[in-house]
Amino acid sequence: MSDQSKTSTGNFFEDFRIGQEFRHAAPRTLTEADAALNIGLYGSRFAINSSDVFARALGLPRAPLDDLMVFHVVIGKTVPDISLNAVANLGYAEFRWGVPVYPGDTVSSRSTVLGVRENSNRASGVVWVRSTGTNQKDEMVLDYVRWVMVHKRDPQAAVAPAAAPKTAAAVAPADLIVPAGLGMAGYDDGAAGSSYRWDDYQPGERIDHVSGITVEDSDHMFSTRLYQNTARVHFDAFAGKATRFGRRLAYGGHVISLARALSFNGLANGFRMAAINGGSHVGPTFGGDTIYAWSEVLEKAALPGRADIGALRVRTIATKDCPAGSWPGKQVDGKYHPAVVLDLDYWLLMPRR
Repeated sequence: MSDQSKTSTGNFFEDFRIGQEFRHAAPRTLTEADAALNIGLYGSRFAINSSDVFARALGLPRAPLDDLMVFHVVIGKTVPDISLNAVANLGYAEFRWGVPVYPGDTVSSRSTVLGVRENSNRASGVVWVRSTGTNQKDEMVLDYVRWVMVHKRDPQAAVAPAAAPKTAAAVAPADLIVPAGLGMAGYDDGAAGSSYRWDDYQPGERIDHVSGITVEDSDHMFSTRLYQNTARVHFDAFAGKATRFGRRLAYGGHVISLARALSFNGLANGFRMAAINGGSHVGPTFGGDTIYAWSEVLEKAALPGRADIGALRVRTIATKDCPAGSWPGKQVDGKYHPAVVLDLDYWLLMPRR
């Protein structure tokens, strides 16, 4: 008979309390190898993350690591404490990137429980947390709220009184963080891959990102391991069979990175994801699915004191096996079409003319 007294099965819904704090294990020092692997997984082509020469022309010391790589690392650290026993990751809010992360920086994560609410079936509940990623200088690199549906260990167990936090509908443009020293005087449209700047986009405009990327099981399982995400449903085939889908699920962040990479075709000068206003993983993605994406410009905002950089609010929809050109729109009952897997509302920083 095995002894599991020294191992952890993770927290279940009844283990969470409002105000509870977690310092997540295993800080991660990121390297140039991580940057190369990230490109290999997702195919991102944004020049500021690809070229030291390009980044230095903008006043940065070198090419910063991809914003979503920071997202993966920070969230991956939280999984053993927050979402190891999750049914599903439900959404994000108040999501801001802070100082850039460079090769050689060490990223750590911590979280505070903001709210809990048991589901009516008493088999699970929703947990809200605020998580913060910091570098080795304790500077904020990422701060966000997310909510997760988590299994209960015992459906009859007593739980904390229900309380759900209120989150902002969007991050205010004035709260977006522009990296210190960043300037657009040396911005090279040719190297970036597009002549379209902030001034050239208008609210209501829709952009078909055209290409698709097929997700292989080996791809999404590798990304899950690379970012030390221990959620079993992403890489454990036996655990995947126990879910209502009967198979392994692709990690939701993998789909976000694919959608961001696809958006280069049409949004190549959106050089930094500054914030996520809200987002949801609408449907599951599996190995063999092909991801497509299209975006709608929601809003444009000038940044205080910056005539060279503007903020573009974008909503990106990712679908599986459904190119944007054949997109049928929402179903007649107002619900998402079955092809939709991601709905993400976020702010991009772009050079102005």
